[in-house]
Amino acid sequence: MDFASLYHFLFETYAGIGCLVGAGLLLSLIACVIMERRTRKTYVDREPTEDDWSFFDDDDEEDED
Repeated sequence: MDFASLYHFLFETYAGIGCLVGAGLLLSLIACVIMERRTRKTYVDREPTEDDWSFFDDDDEEDED
């Protein structure tokens, strides 16, 4: 397979574009997991403060206004 046929497959066919999108998503996911693990390892003994937020925060402070 020469470069011209590889280029044609990747950039001019639906299957090739799907492969590029899938590879981009996979590489992004791997990079995110690696960076998240490094961050958690760096800040392992950090205590949560009052200003910290979470997706799973159950208190309804905004509704009390």
